[in-house]
Amino acid sequence: MQPPDSQPDSQPDPQPDRQPAPRPRLGRRSEPAHDASVLAWFAHAAERGNPYAQFNLALLYKNGAGGARDDGLACLWLARAARQRLAFAQNHLGSMYSQGRGVARSDSLAAYWFGLAAEQGDASAQQNLGDLYRKGRGVPRQPEQAVAWYYKAAEQDLASAQRLLGECYLNGEGVAVNHALAMAWFRKAAVLEDAAAEVELGLMYRRGQGTAGGVPAVSGSSPGSGAGGEAEALHWFRRAAGRGHPAAQRLLGLACLDGVAGCDPQGAYTWLQCAARQGDAEAQFSLGQLLSGGKGGSGHCDEGRALAWTTRAAEQGHVLAQYSLGNMYAHGRGVACDPARALHWYRMAAEQGAPNAQFTLGVMYAHGQGVRRDESAAVAWYRRAAEQGDASAQNNLGVMYANGQGVGQDDACAVHWYGLAAEQGHALAQYNLGGMYNSGRGVERDTVRSYMWMLLAADAGDPAASANKAIVARRLSPQQIDSAVDMQRAWRRARSVERPERRAA
Repeated sequence: MQPPDSQPDSQPDPQPDRQPAPRPRLGRRSEPAHDASVLAWFAHAAERGNPYAQFNLALLYKNGAGGARDDGLACLWLARAARQRLAFAQNHLGSMYSQGRGVARSDSLAAYWFGLAAEQGDASAQQNLGDLYRKGRGVPRQPEQAVAWYYKAAEQDLASAQRLLGECYLNGEGVAVNHALAMAWFRKAAVLEDAAAEVELGLMYRRGQGTAGGVPAVSGSSPGSGAGGEAEALHWFRRAAGRGHPAAQRLLGLACLDGVAGCDPQGAYTWLQCAARQGDAEAQFSLGQLLSGGKGGSGHCDEGRALAWTTRAAEQGHVLAQYSLGNMYAHGRGVACDPARALHWYRMAAEQGAPNAQFTLGVMYAHGQGVRRDESAAVAWYRRAAEQGDASAQNNLGVMYANGQGVGQDDACAVHWYGLAAEQGHALAQYNLGGMYNSGRGVERDTVRSYMWMLLAADAGDPAASANKAIVARRLSPQQIDSAVDMQRAWRRARSVERPERRAA
């Protein structure tokens, strides 16, 4: 197979020495003068066509030994060594094309070079080629091919390939879901100290997956979910956390925060901070929440530090952090009240689809908080949240239709949105819907059904419903009141929220 035309080295391929020197070994980084002499030695041998010298010279340029970092030259020498069928040079060249370092990024050229190295048995190239097939980059997306290449690399004890193979069995990518095999491959990788595999293994124990297939527990507890499964999960999380894996540190911190048996509650702050400092956005958000509430061994509430960590998570796109940061600016928690900044962060979360942020934006536009009042924009944001099932947004959208604010007045649409929210148990929507039935707006007048919704709203704590249900009851006969109460009970039974009833007067 001929290589693609686009190559970093346009010069004729050098001929190798008749008696190539043994592959040189790179030691630890030394003094710059020594680095320069090593560079010169490899350059001399590389110019004579020694593929190992060409490869090592490329690594020196790639890593910047002696201040000589040059990705372009690294690719040039990698290409020369790769054309002499040096597998690890082919794999490195594929990585350079995959990352766009020193050459224009090209997934197809990455796949070409990974393929040549993989066919020679290079485990890293086999995994890299599997990644491309798994994602459909440079080659057709073929999960089955990805599994085949991961398997070849895993059989050579490449821990990362074993973990990826475990992921495929766990998620059913290219193979049928098999939790026992997933756990077995995660365990193989974990034995080789792959921290990410240890995390996956812990999560499987926590969920009780794959533990019925003869996979032994390590700490003497019974496998599976429950207390034994949680103990096993913590065992693997601790191993990975000790290797500095941020997700494991976060999981341990949250376990401490939740008071999981076998965890020191005072350790929550320490573990979350370790993960947060490594850039784990979820840990940064959780640490901000912890500091905001002063729990889990943080010593005291510190709104300023809570703001700092929440901001770092929000800047990474963590949607809950963005919404929380909006709340902090809106209510002046740890920072001066700033409606405009609050609006900014609510919008960031809302654009990611967070319905609570979309609802809040609707409120801000409706009332002109931090932004010029715009009822049409309020309707738009209420609608986005309402269509995701947010009951408060559904109720407010109903109000906008009922009053003709930012949208054409439409009682039928108001009843529709009130009804969706009311069926979710939203007290204010139940009261509003009761009012529509009482007056016959957007729906046929039905005082019995109106009273039923008023009872539900009053029982949920809506003060207006509590005050007005008696007014509606005066128009009803005792039989109609009994009918409304029966409807109220049936509504609750259908939602498994039956509670003791009191007949309203």
